[in-house]
Amino acid sequence: MMDEVNCNSGCTRLHRHSREAACHCAASRVVARAAVIAVVLLLLGPLTGCTVGPEYHTPAPPATGSYTPTPLPDRTASSPGTAGLEQQFAAGGDLPAQWWTLYRCEPLDALIRGALAKSPTIAAASATLHQAAENLRAQAGGELYPSVDANLNTTREKLNGATLGQPDLNRILTLYNASVSVSYNLDLFGGVRHELESLSAQVDFQRFQLQGAYLALSANIVTAAVKEASLREQIGATEHVAADEETQLGVLRKQLELGGVGRIAVLSQETLLAQTRATLPPLRQSLDRTRHQLAVLAGSLPSDTGVPEFTLSMFTLPQTLPVSLPSSLVRQRPDILAADAVLHQASAAVGVATANLYPQLTLSANFSPQSLTPAGMLKYADMIWNIGAGLTQPIFHGGQLNAKKRAAEAAFDQANAQYRQTVLLAFEDVADTLRALDHDAVALAAQTEAWRAASSSLDLARAQFRVGGVSYLSLLDAQRQYQLTVVNLAQAQAARYADTAALFQALGGGWWTDTTSGQNERANAALGPQ
Repeated sequence: MMDEVNCNSGCTRLHRHSREAACHCAASRVVARAAVIAVVLLLLGPLTGCTVGPEYHTPAPPATGSYTPTPLPDRTASSPGTAGLEQQFAAGGDLPAQWWTLYRCEPLDALIRGALAKSPTIAAASATLHQAAENLRAQAGGELYPSVDANLNTTREKLNGATLGQPDLNRILTLYNASVSVSYNLDLFGGVRHELESLSAQVDFQRFQLQGAYLALSANIVTAAVKEASLREQIGATEHVAADEETQLGVLRKQLELGGVGRIAVLSQETLLAQTRATLPPLRQSLDRTRHQLAVLAGSLPSDTGVPEFTLSMFTLPQTLPVSLPSSLVRQRPDILAADAVLHQASAAVGVATANLYPQLTLSANFSPQSLTPAGMLKYADMIWNIGAGLTQPIFHGGQLNAKKRAAEAAFDQANAQYRQTVLLAFEDVADTLRALDHDAVALAAQTEAWRAASSSLDLARAQFRVGGVSYLSLLDAQRQYQLTVVNLAQAQAARYADTAALFQALGGGWWTDTTSGQNERANAALGPQ
């Protein structure tokens, strides 16, 4: 007892040394106990109970071996010209990740690569993925491991002894307090695991949304470039037709002066020429809008002059078309994979709602010394501590918890139906593009023959008209037919390039084959540090 008094009062050096040693020993015991509790809680982490709720499995792919009700031909029809090359379907083939390089157009490749690097749409999707990944890490760190917090407080206060029954006791005190608290929620029935499963599915959803943004951007640029090339072809052909009609108008005017034709023939030719020229402004307006669209897709202002100008002669039609098997499509298309992630998230929500019906167990520990001096906080006698466990069992919530579980199950049914609809639309998309490739190849062959026939007919009508062999009405009809076939031919040529891009997009774009510093690496970078 005397040693304790001397230690508290600090009367002797010997006892003061003994007190400091005792204080250090007490502090060591506090730290040791806190460490033991923390280790125990960490070890209890894996000792969770059973996981209630559904275990998610991706739905099986549709049981079909083809995209269309009737088999496709092995190859498409062919016609003269680069756009008329026959294309062969390679069943079970894989697309390259940079599928647009199959067009062998260097300006197009450079434009798409630049767009993927600086597009605001890609940047927004990448940031959203990063956000989802960080939310998962934050939730996992807070739920899977014990929470340990340290707190240090200093309070200056005046003590009124009257409240303690001692009116003469009036003192001003400085109170020092330090505390370490540890808490951990045992995931007995898998509620936390289902919450993390839901957040993980959200990360998957955003990752496939990013892949879908890559695919949509590259496909839109290819489609816009092909459209620009087609419009240039139509404008050039129309200008050529207008020049021929203007030349013919000059011939008719001379014949009118010589009395070889009537005034009606000249007026008809003037009308035809005016009608041909009237088709040019809408074509040029479409070309300007397409150019502006290309610039914006590339992440530039419409006034940017660095966007290349495209013509059909710059493209090479891919002759081999890899066509994924139907069973593989559901594992490749970003929109199907994103719908699968949504379904997974809905399944996890059912697990969370189910786990909320079961007991919740929480472990906690707290160590908190209080003293009137900083050195006194190391004294074991001034240590306040507690260790506890809390169990919460829902008993009556007015049917709220069961209703939330049924709502989660209904949300799962909704996500399941939306997934099936996404799959159906994806297969429809592939079937449409496959048939379009076949039909448009036949259409181009027919348009090429029509253009040849119309061109020969016009040449013959002009020659015969010069010698009086046919009337002007026959010449006029030949001119109109030729003008129509010229525009239709340019559109049919562009359709084959656009159909090929549509097929590559419908099959998912080949992102899963990316082994270079491309889309997968950029998607992983968006996830942030692992």
